[in-house]
Amino acid sequence: MHRTSSFPWKDFIRRIAVIAIPVALQNLLTTTGSMVDTMMIGALGDENIVGAVGLCAQFTSLMFSGYWGFVGGGMLFFAQYWGARDDDGIDRSYGITLSFMMLVAALFASLAILAPEWVMQVYTDKTVIQEIGVRYLRIAGFAYPLQIFSMAMSCLLRSTEKVRIPFYAAIASVLTNICFNWVLIHGKLGFPALGVEGAAIATVFAAFLNVLVILLLAKIQKYPYLFHFRRHFKWNKAALNLYLVRCFPIICNEVLIGVANMVINMVLGRQSEQAIAATAVFRTLEGLVIGFFAGFSNAASVLVGKCVGAGELETAFQRAKRMVYLCGSCILLVCLLLLLCHSPLLTAMSLSGESFRICVGLLIIYCVAAVIRMCNWTQNDTYRSAGDATTGTVLEITFMYVLVLPCVCLAGLVFKAPFLAIFACCYIDEPIRFVLMQRHMYSGKWIRPVTEEGQAALPAFREWLARNKKKQAVSE
Repeated sequence: MHRTSSFPWKDFIRRIAVIAIPVALQNLLTTTGSMVDTMMIGALGDENIVGAVGLCAQFTSLMFSGYWGFVGGGMLFFAQYWGARDDDGIDRSYGITLSFMMLVAALFASLAILAPEWVMQVYTDKTVIQEIGVRYLRIAGFAYPLQIFSMAMSCLLRSTEKVRIPFYAAIASVLTNICFNWVLIHGKLGFPALGVEGAAIATVFAAFLNVLVILLLAKIQKYPYLFHFRRHFKWNKAALNLYLVRCFPIICNEVLIGVANMVINMVLGRQSEQAIAATAVFRTLEGLVIGFFAGFSNAASVLVGKCVGAGELETAFQRAKRMVYLCGSCILLVCLLLLLCHSPLLTAMSLSGESFRICVGLLIIYCVAAVIRMCNWTQNDTYRSAGDATTGTVLEITFMYVLVLPCVCLAGLVFKAPFLAIFACCYIDEPIRFVLMQRHMYSGKWIRPVTEEGQAALPAFREWLARNKKKQAVSE
């Protein structure tokens, strides 16, 4: 097993930058596109439109929760098989992941296209907002399968350290979305002004282009794994069982957390129209922070999972510990920058008066909680890529249903607390989980390889970890 006398910070940061920066920039582009969407829709002069599109985005987030469990599970296998240079393992796990993700896409696309009235009634009791959201969802639902397909391809590319292809595709997609929004929302270049329907059509076109660019660039660069169509579906019962056993906790985590977040959004969606509009704008700005976090998340999954798969378990352990603090430091800087720039951003997205004041309060609360929250997410993603899909899942689900969800529901529906107090309840579990996640991180028990190389190195790693703990106990 590989050992180092001192941690190679320079090489570590370089490796993080190679993966994290393109992913962060890609997410920054996507968030910028969402901000431009909000500005263009807000220019129609109706806060109800902003609120309706924001609630539709929450339905998209529920879809995200539905398929992200398969993404997290897939990346566990992609990264470790990539470290072991197991091409058949990569092809097989991608085929299983893609199959399950497209089932989720079919479900949510069907709901959006065929039952948008029911979807909007779930999220808000405001009739005007429901009607606008229905018009948007009926069209935007066609984008869902395309978005999920591009996400599956992007995760495979990132896990195998091909981060530039999805980055370039994101550039093309965002630019397309902005251009079609400008043309279709306000009726430019001879096209009719379609308003919220125009924004939905632009979303569909952008999703299609994203898929097309990924496939074209992958073909040009002769990237093999996306085009091994026959190998993708050559998996037997044993391979499927292994995948589901390892992924089941992640899937449960994402689905149950998605349902809980839907309930929270139902509570938030039954507040005032100004609060709904402020929340819609806040979710867009939240994407800036999550976008930077996604870079660290992917770097953690790849750099740790690859080492675990290759049997370099000590290196994986050392990298994981340091990744958490690097993530927290960078997210803190992003939050401070967001707070400094909040006023022109909120004004540009058509907030004023009470909705402006509420959104400022949301940003302040979030920026305090985000640093701890993103550290927790980084640790959970690290555990998953190393083979431990259970610990972070149990903690997150337990605290969500025992603490967070009851507090939000009681504050919003029973005690009719101020909106900002209800929102703050969404983050009350983060400090407690951080302490528990750190204890698990330093135990090293989250390293659970799925490759033969990783499993062979496991006894030696456990001995090394035990020696280090004894040395630390003596020094103390």
